[in-house]
Amino acid sequence: MGPHHLPFYLAPGSGTDTLTLVMGVFLVGTLLWVGTLYWKLHSLPERMAHKSQKLQFELVAVLGLISLFTHMHIFWVAGLLLALIDIPDFGTPLRSIADSVEKIADAAPGEGAEPPSATPPPTDRPDIARKEHSHA
Repeated sequence: MGPHHLPFYLAPGSGTDTLTLVMGVFLVGTLLWVGTLYWKLHSLPERMAHKSQKLQFELVAVLGLISLFTHMHIFWVAGLLLALIDIPDFGTPLRSIADSVEKIADAAPGEGAEPPSATPPPTDRPDIARKEHSHA
């Protein structure tokens, strides 16, 4: 025989505790929200590196997996820093140089510029010829 006016947080005699039910739903929802936030934060470096070069993206993804399985945050920080840095593209200019050198090498002799001759051109003036020979 309880009093007629009980506070709302006490369970009534029917056995249904609404406060516990509400807190259970709130706890499950909060855990799902925090878990989603954790996964979004954990995948942040990969999402940032997605627009970069393939090799850089793969390195960031591997660092993220290592940090996930080892629980060592230094790998995640390294992946984040690698995702923030734009690695210069050395491959495209080197490939262009290599293609140009191949084109030059495939050209038949005589098609390009004249090769320099080994002998100097003859001079008509003897004083210039004397100067050239004195410095040699």
